[in-house]
Amino acid sequence: MSENVDTEQFNADELQAPEWLNSEFITEVLSKYENVPELKVTDLQISPASAQGDHYASVMFRAKAEYTTPKGKFSKPLIIKTMPELEGHKKDMLSESYVFTTEIGAYCTALPEFERILREAGDKTKLYVPCLYHSMEPRQVMIFEDLVPLGYSVIRGRPVTEEELKKVFAKLAKWHAVSMKVLNERPNFLADFKYGIFEMPTIKTDPFVTTGMARFIEMLDQKPEFRKYKPHFEKVKDVYLDRLADEMQEYRKNRSSDGYYVLCHGDFHLRNMMFKENKQTGAPEDVMLVDFQFCNICPITVDLTYSIYMLMEPEQRRDMGKEMIHHYFTVLVETLKKIGYKAEMPTEARLWEQIHRNRYYHFFMISTLLPMMLALKSNALKMNDLIQDPETRKKSYLLENYLKDVELLLPKYEELGHFKDL
Repeated sequence: MSENVDTEQFNADELQAPEWLNSEFITEVLSKYENVPELKVTDLQISPASAQGDHYASVMFRAKAEYTTPKGKFSKPLIIKTMPELEGHKKDMLSESYVFTTEIGAYCTALPEFERILREAGDKTKLYVPCLYHSMEPRQVMIFEDLVPLGYSVIRGRPVTEEELKKVFAKLAKWHAVSMKVLNERPNFLADFKYGIFEMPTIKTDPFVTTGMARFIEMLDQKPEFRKYKPHFEKVKDVYLDRLADEMQEYRKNRSSDGYYVLCHGDFHLRNMMFKENKQTGAPEDVMLVDFQFCNICPITVDLTYSIYMLMEPEQRRDMGKEMIHHYFTVLVETLKKIGYKAEMPTEARLWEQIHRNRYYHFFMISTLLPMMLALKSNALKMNDLIQDPETRKKSYLLENYLKDVELLLPKYEELGHFKDL
């Protein structure tokens, strides 16, 4: 591990690389990838790959490999992603899940085909970083070339700009459009993508998920201005997770004739995207989506609703992201036409109907994920504590930035009819 690492900045399980992650292993990986049997790694520097709060469902390291081949000396920056090996909540949550199988399928099967379809239509959009190596046995590992030396970075410590958001939603729209075409013409091609967050073995027993609504109702009761909304959430507190699961699994269990379905990213938040600026102008040039562990076929609204709470700034969230989702929809339709989509074109009105219809997803976001996201964004609390410690979670519901958001969102829910016929 590299020296001078700020241990407070990184996740504890990423401070020390496992013994198997060594020069011999990386030599084997690179020699196979480059098809050079004589390749030999001469130096390997390893450090944590991401900051606290960037992710939870994996362990990631950044590596710089110096190596030789018959053609000379070379260097390659790498990102190594693996499953947790330390005993604890993260390992318990992920050990029996399908997150690695899903992500390998996204990188090695789905996204290469999506790019091929775009290329045939004259669109050179890059949807993913190529995977240099992957394995499920004897351990679950994926290795990629590091995007940071190519000029990409994660946004931290400042709000995401409108132009950056437009880049994000345009890329998501192209991904969704191609997946709609594939689902319409070759649905079996994506049949393995059936494991979203609600297929996680521990999801409905994890206290972070199961206590969210109770904490939210408790907060509503403490704030006089919010008490009038408390009865609505009390009506659904015992059933809303089941209703939410029904919404998330709609494609597989109860497909709607007027619903739009796509291969969703499944975890569409700011720390799962890396941005590149134009060196001359400083304007956003590209965004690369990463972390496809929860990709699955589900309502198109899963990524869009998630983005309202986990990606957008409060000013966009105030009107449910209307401007950004309109931009997304424009690119979606343009791309569908470009790639020769043969089914009926989606309409923006029906898209919004679907976003509002899936109200239990909104309830989950405001009661469980939004307080966590805003606590992390303000650097008030740490992710591991928020997920694992009840008292820390309780604090997140009383943070000023969260209460301001709730104050804006609850009247909007009322206006949209989210509380009718509960």
